[in-house]
Amino acid sequence: MAVSRRLFVTAAGALAVTGIPLPAAHAAGDDSRSRIPVSPDDTEAELVRKASQVRPTARQIAWQGLERTAFLHFGVNTFTGLEWGTGDEDPDVFQPTGLDTDQWARALRDGGFKLAILTVKHHDGFVLYPSRYTDHTVASSSWQDGHGDVLRSFADSMRRHGLKVGVYISPADENQYLHGVYANGSARTERTVPTLVDGDDRTPARFYTLQATDYGAHMLNTLYEVLTEYGQVDEVWFDGAQGHIPPEKVESYDWDSWYALVRTLAPDAAIAVTGPDLRWVGNEGGLAREDEWSVIPVKENQYGRTDWALSYDTPDEGSRDALVQAQPKTDYLQWWPAECDVSIRDGWFYHPDQQPKSVDELTDIYFRSVGRNSVLLLNIPPDTDGRLPAPDVVRLREFRERVDRELPADLARGARTVTAPGRVTVDLGREREVDRIKLAEDIGRGQQVESFVVEAYRDGAWAEAARAGTIGASRILLLPTPVRARRWRVRVTQSRSAVRIAEFGLYRSRQ
Repeated sequence: MAVSRRLFVTAAGALAVTGIPLPAAHAAGDDSRSRIPVSPDDTEAELVRKASQVRPTARQIAWQGLERTAFLHFGVNTFTGLEWGTGDEDPDVFQPTGLDTDQWARALRDGGFKLAILTVKHHDGFVLYPSRYTDHTVASSSWQDGHGDVLRSFADSMRRHGLKVGVYISPADENQYLHGVYANGSARTERTVPTLVDGDDRTPARFYTLQATDYGAHMLNTLYEVLTEYGQVDEVWFDGAQGHIPPEKVESYDWDSWYALVRTLAPDAAIAVTGPDLRWVGNEGGLAREDEWSVIPVKENQYGRTDWALSYDTPDEGSRDALVQAQPKTDYLQWWPAECDVSIRDGWFYHPDQQPKSVDELTDIYFRSVGRNSVLLLNIPPDTDGRLPAPDVVRLREFRERVDRELPADLARGARTVTAPGRVTVDLGREREVDRIKLAEDIGRGQQVESFVVEAYRDGAWAEAARAGTIGASRILLLPTPVRARRWRVRVTQSRSAVRIAEFGLYRSRQ
């Protein structure tokens, strides 16, 4: 029997990790149905049945409803011009003398974004708050006389303007490699978190005992600081980068302990994209697959890391064929929805010679991410002044205005609707032109639709207007030319189990 890990309180009052089955309910709600074990003997019918029974957690449902989220790559690379730092930068190079995180928040809010993720620590190891566990931080810069704290300013500004807060803490750390901590080959042993340091003024109510390497413990202490001193965090973003280190110096990350600490300190936070809640879509162009499944086959490796059973970039992650193909390597069928990351500029960090993508490009990305059962994660890098560049701010506003024109008022809102098994019919009351169709399943009941057709009643008969495969949390169809009709219907032609359509929106774009 496969086992997961849970936290329990030891006799000494510390929280430890042990290998026993996960309880039916824990953390931010019932996670017990978000993954179902796969057997080597499962038939295709059994695999499909199991996939139909997988359900998202409360945190996953909340995350998928965000649609548009933002990334903010900011750090020493902003000032050195690099995309991947070296770890030996002089912290004094970090000089955002005009830092204005309220400007970031206003621009993101006005651009239609609901959550923003800050690169608290990128691969270079430079930390944007005064950590107790490294000198490679803002506190070692003369900026604000060593008293600056970008994370504090960022978190306060986002909440003040109604955005949720996310943090990116890179597993790779070139600075800790230089100091002999990262990839030093140390064994996993019990570590106490937080690890108090000389002059530490904290009096934690509880200490946690977790298995970790030397560097794994460093990351646990970093996570503890971020998740206990900066208010509620709604997304914790990890990648799987290893750093520019010799091939034989690979660090095996303590994923199980990191996940456990996040679950304990921030139970509502989605853990992405090397995490159990959200996955990387497989490219950095912001583009989902034509048919993107939230239920896909996964395996566990490297201390509990959730990983693809198929390749991360396979064109098909969750169809019936994919479930069968992946079966020999599959541990679970899991609710693991896709996040589509892309930068508004060519680079992830600010470079003065780059310009933002056009509105047409961003709109195309929107329809091929949000419109394909995924969440868009758009990076907008602050400049060397510590502000979002003016052209990018303008482009964000233009992007939102364009999406609003593409999907103005829903013509089906308030219309007479008839629902039958696998079918929803809408009567608009009079003939209306439609060229955009938005659909959503009630994902609380899983993702079930495998194919469907949208039809318009014209000239005394139902005529096909569009057809597609999956729906999931959001599916947007663009009709090549407007179709004029009074009555419309969506008809599911194949599904895994009973379907509940939660949204059937009809729109006429305004160009």
